[in-house]
Amino acid sequence: MIVVFVEEVTERLVYTLDFIFKDRKIPFQITNDPVYYNLLEGFKFNYSNQLFDNGLHLQPSEVLFSEEIVDYQLEKAFFYKEECISFNGILDPIASIFYVLSRYEEYIIAKRDVHDRFQAVNSLQYQFGWLQKCICDRWCEDLISFMESEHKMPLSSYKLETTIVPTFDIDNVRAFDWKEGVRTLYGKWKDWIGKDKRTAIIRREVLQKTMKDPYDTFDYIENIKDRGFDVKVFWLIGDFAKYDRNVSSLDNRHRKLIEKLAQILTVGIHPSYKSNLSTFYLEREIERLAEILSFRPEISRQHFLKVSLPFTYRNLINYNLYEDYSMGYAEEVGFRAGTARPFYFFDLPKNQMTTLQIHSFCYMDVTLNDYKKLSVDEARKIVQELLQEVQIYGGEIIPLWHNESIGNYDRWKGWYEILEYTLNFKNYLD
Repeated sequence: MIVVFVEEVTERLVYTLDFIFKDRKIPFQITNDPVYYNLLEGFKFNYSNQLFDNGLHLQPSEVLFSEEIVDYQLEKAFFYKEECISFNGILDPIASIFYVLSRYEEYIIAKRDVHDRFQAVNSLQYQFGWLQKCICDRWCEDLISFMESEHKMPLSSYKLETTIVPTFDIDNVRAFDWKEGVRTLYGKWKDWIGKDKRTAIIRREVLQKTMKDPYDTFDYIENIKDRGFDVKVFWLIGDFAKYDRNVSSLDNRHRKLIEKLAQILTVGIHPSYKSNLSTFYLEREIERLAEILSFRPEISRQHFLKVSLPFTYRNLINYNLYEDYSMGYAEEVGFRAGTARPFYFFDLPKNQMTTLQIHSFCYMDVTLNDYKKLSVDEARKIVQELLQEVQIYGGEIIPLWHNESIGNYDRWKGWYEILEYTLNFKNYLD
């Protein structure tokens, strides 16, 4: 049992110490009673500005003991064996964990991209070279190792397990099929204007039922489930718009496909692009999917990864969604919240932990192919490093794919190999 002394017990502190110790099954107790603490023997840790004759001491920054959102001066410095953050000149690995895990900087930095998304390049992890590291877990392990070294006794930390959770966003269930009327005519017109004979031929063969639609990869997704993986798919069910272009939810073929897959694997909501601006659309889309499924979805991932803190997550909570899989960047791979472990969203303006559990993805197909313009071989090397990082520190290996990117079609030729490489990594897990 570790007894941690602080001058004030706060929500931020409890949240962070839970993240450090709870999953590792290290029992701990927090006290702000100096007499009680001073009389104790055994494993003691003084995280305060007071000094005692015995016990390990670490001077805290004010991050975990403030109720304000403060723009601190941040610098990189070594704590024990790992680089962490210095806040206004005070090196504090515990506050470092909270700062990254709570996405503190996203409340301070106003700059966003054209889709109103916080960008990786503006993040502290990107600037300090930590984005491809499970940096919060590295800090946890570093702090525990420091305590064990100073006390000269082990804490018997539990080794965190690693699992692989394949996930798919269904933005567009078909490339050519199921798009009768104006959409098909418009597609043919684009083929003609662009002199795209190859696409025109494939479109014609699909519409004539002599070729399978290249986006129809759902047998493959079902097969992944049959191989023992906990597959999750997130379905875009919003009205047709500039960035929301799926087949109508009124199409019986579309509805039956959703119903079928929901009997096999987990189906969640993929809130539309415009739902991030209006809870009216979010509510309507949840109800629409619930009507098709005959039950309310409980998990979500934002279309275009549009996450605006704290509002996006507050909206999900208000509509009884319990898990979100949007935590990651569109333009970079890595660990936006510094961990691959699921954790609960901390609402920073309210200074409280919420009921919404966050699951971070480590890479997205579009990031590798479109944003970073990598070859399949180059992508495999990057993915390997990410998987090995999670293997060391534990958590969920969550790749983000789309049904069209595993179809071995057009610009996605050969890219299914990266998904297969990820799935086969299961053989290397303990």
